[in-house]
Amino acid sequence: MTYENLAGRTAVVTGAASGIGAAIAYALAANGARVALLARRADRVGEVAAKIEANGGQALAVATDITSDASVAAAVEAIHATFGRVDLVVNNAGVMIPEDISTASFDDWQKMIDTNVTGLLRVLRAFTPDLAAEGHADLVNISSIGAHEYFKDYAVYGATKAAVTYLSKSLRAELGPKGVRVTNIEPGLVQSELRDNITGEASEFLDNWIAQAGILAAEELADVVAYATSRPANVNLRQIVALPTTQY
Repeated sequence: MTYENLAGRTAVVTGAASGIGAAIAYALAANGARVALLARRADRVGEVAAKIEANGGQALAVATDITSDASVAAAVEAIHATFGRVDLVVNNAGVMIPEDISTASFDDWQKMIDTNVTGLLRVLRAFTPDLAAEGHADLVNISSIGAHEYFKDYAVYGATKAAVTYLSKSLRAELGPKGVRVTNIEPGLVQSELRDNITGEASEFLDNWIAQAGILAAEELADVVAYATSRPANVNLRQIVALPTTQY
């Protein structure tokens, strides 16, 4: 699908080394956007950028740890030096660690909070001056249906995503008058690396759930992002829940 309104825009995608983030980067670049790819794994994000460029797109790979102020500041500097002002930010980076609330590791909780909430806020703060500068801009936050649905052993992950959903609602009120559209996307089951390190009963639960409910390809969710950000400037798709048709 081609979305002409994305041509010439400059986008930042976090968590862009693989899965949903990489798919979003490919989709935006295929529609003419210049894309800065942020992720911790320099080799993987470099491969994604190289593929975009091989297909005729423009990409910049920036090894970035969004849990670090210095790393994000360096990324902003590199992006500005290469592409100039950013007018589209996709906060996609996330960590998902399902654990029983009574035995869960505090370190695992901290990882989810540091990435899913604090990391997102750090990226938001870094690029808000760009987004709120004169002209049309988009901020897309990838939340989860876990923000408001119960799933066993996902209490803390769901809480971090509930924070993202609420933040998106508040930001729309604050940034909308400045010409910034804020879109909160809550995916259901989507192919990604989030589940690669899940083992035991939690892995079995996911496998059974996917067998019953189906799963979206990362590219299908990426198309939702491209569609939402390519609407006319006066149209804001503020809240999108994206599920396989058979998931309920």
